[in-house]
Amino acid sequence: MDAASVERLLYHESGLKGVSGLGHDMRMLLSSRDPRAAEAIELFVQRVVQETGGMAALLGGLDGLVFTAGIGENAPAIRAKVVTRLAWLGLDLDADANARHGPRLTRPGARVSAYVVPTDEELMVARHTIDALAPADGQ
Repeated sequence: MDAASVERLLYHESGLKGVSGLGHDMRMLLSSRDPRAAEAIELFVQRVVQETGGMAALLGGLDGLVFTAGIGENAPAIRAKVVTRLAWLGLDLDADANARHGPRLTRPGARVSAYVVPTDEELMVARHTIDALAPADGQ
């Protein structure tokens, strides 16, 4: 396999598409009745929960959990699954707030709060590019 084939495999055929065989768009997977879509969603949620739980263990707990970017901002079903599975950390999902996309997703009084925070990834890339291209020391 040449470098271009490896790149295509990693960047275009892996992840959600590689597991489901259907595609990488979470919206499409959530609307699908195909069991492979459900398997890809389950694996995605499992990995988020596993990594968050691991980080919480290393940090000695969490103060808050933030959902952002495409899936985090736009997939209440995914947020609900993640928050529910992380309830042991002190998260208590407010289903109505989650359906409204927050910004706060947890009930008042929850030990750990969860939020939806919109991002503008393109703007951040542009800002970092400008900073990287700027002359050093104002020269």
